[in-house]
Amino acid sequence: MEFYPVAIEKLIEEFAKLPGIGYKTAQRLTLHVLNLPQDEVKEFAHALVKARGTIKYCSVCGNFTDTDPCAICNNPNRNKSIICVVEEPRDIISMEKVKEFNGVYHVLHGTISPMAGRGPEDIKLRELVRRINGSVKEVIVATNPNVEGEATAMYISKILKPLGVKITRIAHGIPVGGDLEYADEVTLAKALEGRIEI
Repeated sequence: MEFYPVAIEKLIEEFAKLPGIGYKTAQRLTLHVLNLPQDEVKEFAHALVKARGTIKYCSVCGNFTDTDPCAICNNPNRNKSIICVVEEPRDIISMEKVKEFNGVYHVLHGTISPMAGRGPEDIKLRELVRRINGSVKEVIVATNPNVEGEATAMYISKILKPLGVKITRIAHGIPVGGDLEYADEVTLAKALEGRIEI
């Protein structure tokens, strides 16, 4: 037995397709949208359609952009001799918030994951290799510290080392404000491995 008219059920189904949104949250979002004034709903729909129609991937780094190349790749003040490799465009936002990195990026659009049927040819590795030229001095691998991220980092290191470029990996370990007693063995091992002199 359906509780809602077909149009409402369809909207709930569409919201539920979004990552991290279950049926209950999709239902709440749908009911919220239905209670908005008509002009706000049109504005919301227009923003969705416009974003989907105008946003593309940067031809250089693979980040989301509305101009090509993107603002980061086009910025003459960025250090183009250092490339930070990330999994997804959202990772660039996280890195930029820190305001510590002044190089450029390369987005893989995924990771190597044999369990999910994704190999090196399914992510943007060929494009990364093409970017390595005499002016690139270092590639920082900033993939997530999980099985797929580590496998991808190891593969990147293997294919780029012969090109004579320095390969580094972001450090992993105890977060600032964290307690040692709550850290697992792998996190502690990574923290020891990535220790620095003070």
